[in-house]
Amino acid sequence: MCLGVPGRVVEIFRERELLMGKVDFDGLRKQACLEHVPEVRVGEYVIVHVGFAISRIDEAEARHVFEFLARINGLDELDAPEDPAGTFP
Repeated sequence: MCLGVPGRVVEIFRERELLMGKVDFDGLRKQACLEHVPEVRVGEYVIVHVGFAISRIDEAEARHVFEFLARINGLDELDAPEDPAGTFP
């Protein structure tokens, strides 16, 4: 099963002309491509799927989804080592 995981954008930058960000997944920070959500701002929440932020969501919904994933042990993949480029959670 493929899941998108909610995270809070803590940094936004450009890398090789791509809009990128550092996203905090309840304490674990990883890079994600933000090209699909160019309007996102630091402090806002996004859903990240295979290294790409695919939509913005509000904080309450992000917390709700994160709590659900924690209950079903759906967060194990977040602890996997990053790829060499550091772009995929």
